[in-house]
Amino acid sequence: MSQARVYLDNNATTQIAPEVLEEMLPFLRDKYGNPSSAYSFGGNLQKDLERARDRTAALFSCHPTEIVFTSCGTESDNFAIRGLVDAYPEKTHVILTKVEHPAVKNQAPYLRKKGLRVTEIGVDRQGRLDLAELAAAMDNETLLVSCMLANNETGVIFPLEEICRIAKEHGVFVHTDAVQAVGKIPLDFSRLPVDLAAFSGHKFHAPKGVGGLFVRRGLKIRPFLIGGHQERSRRGGTENLASIVGLGRAAELAAGRLGEEATRVRDLRDRLERGILRSIANSEVNGDPEHRVPNTTNVGIHFIEGEALLLALDKQGICASTGSACASGSLQPSHVLRAMGVPFTCVHGSLRFSLSTYTTPAEVDYVLETLPVIVGRLRELSPFRSLREIEAFGA
Repeated sequence: MSQARVYLDNNATTQIAPEVLEEMLPFLRDKYGNPSSAYSFGGNLQKDLERARDRTAALFSCHPTEIVFTSCGTESDNFAIRGLVDAYPEKTHVILTKVEHPAVKNQAPYLRKKGLRVTEIGVDRQGRLDLAELAAAMDNETLLVSCMLANNETGVIFPLEEICRIAKEHGVFVHTDAVQAVGKIPLDFSRLPVDLAAFSGHKFHAPKGVGGLFVRRGLKIRPFLIGGHQERSRRGGTENLASIVGLGRAAELAAGRLGEEATRVRDLRDRLERGILRSIANSEVNGDPEHRVPNTTNVGIHFIEGEALLLALDKQGICASTGSACASGSLQPSHVLRAMGVPFTCVHGSLRFSLSTYTTPAEVDYVLETLPVIVGRLRELSPFRSLREIEAFGA
């Protein structure tokens, strides 16, 4: 194909939707006032800020006052967990899962240094949470369960309703990192009884540098950023108005595209996945094939090194990943795949493809033409060319 780039790494970031950029531009050119100013040039912009909050709240079926704008999903996760821990110092136990995004997982050492117990719940081979282990881990000191809604590497969706039910029986709060779920599956926080939910604009075609935290009304939480009165004194600092306006527009677009995500995008994902499994021997899907977001597939390709695959794909203009963009500087295999017990023969050779509303059939076909050739060439260079040789090596 003649296209210079095929971008299939939308779980890392997405392009800004043209409609979002168009709505942002006036706030980068002429409407640059501070919404907290007393004079009309700035103060009149408060209505634009609140309109964005209304649009965002509509995507989640929650009250606008339950939306706190932040800079990103990582800030929102930190705000949720640390803010709750600081608000309830009498509780000394937090539960996470072993497959959380680094924004949550890497808070465990900090919490332990503060004297809290941190329990990390495991998953099975398909990335599904052990709910019995979760229930058994709760006690009278448990403050919080933090469990992502959809895994960023495999797309596996976690049973948040059941998790909330178990937690509420023990008087435990629930926080979810919903970053990879927003815009891909319907979210209704009027029905799903989570207490806190983090999201990030650049995962659903808003700009980088803006996100938010759903905070259920009545919940006691300490501000993460101490400053002025912004965000009802829950998050100090001058509002990033242009990006917040963009976030609101992106939320509106996302709400209207949920049907497309569940059909056209899912069909393209499945077409890509089936084609890879059919054309590349010793390949398999990592994660629950049924309960996952519609845009994501994580394919394990045995007897090959993932970084070599990515470099070869990049030379052909194809953008994919081996896992979380936040951990791409590490040479260690994915902590998610290790927690799932993925065999060592493919834990380094697993590729994540994540599609978007802008992905085309021609792009999928190009990957299916290109990837098997690359895999064949790299396997010729591999010291392990078959399961028999792997077994002989292990013996």
